[in-house]
Amino acid sequence: MDRIFLDANVLFSAAYRENSGLIEIWRLKGVRLLSSSYAIEEARRNLAAAEQRRRLQHLLEDLEILETHAARLQTNLPEDQPILAAAVAGRATHLITGDVKHFGEFFGKTLGGVMVLPPAAYLRGRRRH
Repeated sequence: MDRIFLDANVLFSAAYRENSGLIEIWRLKGVRLLSSSYAIEEARRNLAAAEQRRRLQHLLEDLEILETHAARLQTNLPEDQPILAAAVAGRATHLITGDVKHFGEFFGKTLGGVMVLPPAAYLRGRRRH
């Protein structure tokens, strides 16, 4: 079973627009959705409308929420250390993120035992199986 850690930008994008295509992640069978308090707060802080925040709250009902871990990992990701550290500590199999600035060079690679992928790549892979 895949343990999918969702970054803040995935949570934000899924809640931002009603009927977002990212909702497909929540409909997958045989996966466990994870995120962290850090990622959730980042997403919530960036959602301006009350309806968007309500959608986020609804999406969170299906997530295992991990506490943010301050563990330092040997990467060159100083800004997103809490995201990767929480994914590793939560034994995620995948970190799903659209953050090209911080994670783009790692798309398709494994960091600390966690495969880093953008949402579309993960979903394409699931459809092939």
